Amino acid sequence: MTEHLKMDEVQPRLLDETTQGAIHRPMPRPEGPLKVSGRATYAAEWKMDNAANGVLVRAAIPKGHYKVDASSVEAMPGFLGVYTDRMPRNAAQGTMNTNPAQIGDEIQYLGQPIAVAVAETFEQARDIAAALKIDYDRDDDVAAGPDTAQQVNEKDDPFDQGDLDRAMADAAHSVDATYTTKGHNSAAMEPHAALAVWDGDKLTVRASLQMLGYNRNELADSLGIDAENLRLLSPYIGGGFGSKLGISPEAIAASVAAKELGRPVRVVMTRNNVFETVVRRTETRQRLRLALDADGKLTGIGQENWQSNLPEEPFAEPVDLATHFLYAGANRRYGQHIAIVNRSAAGSVRAPGEAVGMLALENAMDELAEAAGIDPIDLRVANIPETHPENGKPFSSRSLAECLRQGAEAFGWSARQAPGARREGEWLIGMGVASAARTNILQESKARVTLNPDGTALVETDMTDIGTGTYAILGQIAAEMLGLPPEKVTVELGDTDLPKASGSGGSWGAASAGSAVFLGAKGIRRRLAERLGCTPEDLRLQDGVATGGNNRRPLAELMDAPLSEIGHLETGAKSNDVHQAGYGAHFAEVAVNTVTGEVRVRRMLAAMAAGRILNEQTARSQVWGGQIWGIGTALTEGLDHDPRTGHIVNNDLAEYHVPVNLDVPDLDVIFVEERDDDANPIQAKGIGELGLSGAGAAITNAIYNACGVRVRDYPATPDRIFSHL
Repeated sequence: MTEHLKMDEVQPRLLDETTQGAIHRPMPRPEGPLKVSGRATYAAEWKMDNAANGVLVRAAIPKGHYKVDASSVEAMPGFLGVYTDRMPRNAAQGTMNTNPAQIGDEIQYLGQPIAVAVAETFEQARDIAAALKIDYDRDDDVAAGPDTAQQVNEKDDPFDQGDLDRAMADAAHSVDATYTTKGHNSAAMEPHAALAVWDGDKLTVRASLQMLGYNRNELADSLGIDAENLRLLSPYIGGGFGSKLGISPEAIAASVAAKELGRPVRVVMTRNNVFETVVRRTETRQRLRLALDADGKLTGIGQENWQSNLPEEPFAEPVDLATHFLYAGANRRYGQHIAIVNRSAAGSVRAPGEAVGMLALENAMDELAEAAGIDPIDLRVANIPETHPENGKPFSSRSLAECLRQGAEAFGWSARQAPGARREGEWLIGMGVASAARTNILQESKARVTLNPDGTALVETDMTDIGTGTYAILGQIAAEMLGLPPEKVTVELGDTDLPKASGSGGSWGAASAGSAVFLGAKGIRRRLAERLGCTPEDLRLQDGVATGGNNRRPLAELMDAPLSEIGHLETGAKSNDVHQAGYGAHFAEVAVNTVTGEVRVRRMLAAMAAGRILNEQTARSQVWGGQIWGIGTALTEGLDHDPRTGHIVNNDLAEYHVPVNLDVPDLDVIFVEERDDDANPIQAKGIGELGLSGAGAAITNAIYNACGVRVRDYPATPDRIFSHL
């Protein structure tokens, strides 16, 4: 049976009435011990008899055409084959649902996958790939970066509301500044990998992927097969951050080679492959304009951005996503310009849009507060709009002011001093703040929930867990709804044979897939209520006992066979009637060395409002991750490209500097109590990417408060600080 809900209207807060106590509280991830002990099997680790190994062959020129001479390596030890069929230019974009670009013998960036070399062992395949003779027809007309691009596309018609130029001219205080950010790489712990095996026309692929429902269609389309003949398995994923949203070259290559050879083939990307082949976050140049009247009210907001991507690639970083709704201001202008370049494809990296767009916006807000002599928190609170400033839609829930106020009190904001006033030896100390916002999205999802007479339950869905706590949260929701201890619930994920869920991405997974589990369990509750002789509203389930009306019976007495329901959630009117977003505030304290320009983050605090918090422990961990990404974005992370070829030169974790233990200080997170009734039937909103949005800006704003140096070019490495001290 199916319990179906289209989210057209507000649903009762049933999870506020249940009494099991399985949700809200901090609960460790049940698969955690398997992962830390090495017993969780990742894509590359599955044992399969007679499996061959493939290594991607990648282009050595940035633009042109190629021809592979497989005969040049046929005599090498272990040689099994070299295949170029159906090789994709790059990974599919998130939710693409069709094959990524397959451009034949054309090359559009250095490092583009053009073939796969297959041998008995990985080492043999690696050597064959390195020795393979490739004839290139090089095109010297290379756009290595945005500055040399011959084509610049406008993504959409520029948004223009009111008269921003007039607002700037009439403003009592204004900011007109340009900010730049370098590109970023997801650099997930587990490299991309796939193990493919055919059984007649049936293909099974074990891979590291975030959105199996979409990924199955993408891979099937890439191979020219029926999606019904394809099964994907991704029970454990070592991080994704957007890099595994779409199907990647290794999965297509493994599938093609396995078909040709009639045996399983494993293809694993090296770390360099990941950096050079998987989607990157684009670099950006952003012009921010803010106009403020004499009463401290924003009258104008403008944000134009310049970025890059490959030809015909559909993705553009939505840099101004939060700017559209975060602050008031009648006069508004946005524009987006995309340079067509010979670099690896740009795509979604954690919090696409807000992660870099809010750096510029929140830096500009800090500059405006300084110019107007207003406390940065007061400026933000005074300019929170009552409704969406561009379309008038009501907000579903909006706790930004509470996050700023509660965060300020917890952080000790009142002790903040004037720029350069606080000194400890050769270190200058400062505090900074930034708002956080992330649009909330609901996606269609299904999940099967089964309650057994012995008081155990099973949750089944093709939803994935990329390290965010999906196994824990879905089990907790089922346990709470069915009145069972969480350890009595088993969760099975990452298999396209199971009901299709939203997948992990866009911070929509917990709320979307969680709502499907909620609905499945709700259907079981309805059937139990019928057997107990009470209404579903009167039913109480706790510790394996059902109570309703004057009846109280153990679940085993109400069941002679398992009860199973599929929960099916669909988006509805609520996704369009109101504007939904999560909100927060980031606070940072930094020390800037007056001798070297080095910046050390001393402490950070995030105050987050994201609807119902389903698991306090996993939610806090997600925000910690966002804060740490904020440190990297602000201070260390950035892709560097060869100006001649567009090739990424810092293509590993030795040269692409992510924050390590000594870079990360004490991190604190507080949750502002909230329920979002418009969001979904469990009143929860996404939090993973919210934790990153604005985090880096709080750090660079703190740098200004410490030493008076404005950071407008990211990352804020010492050379960009020292020369201004």
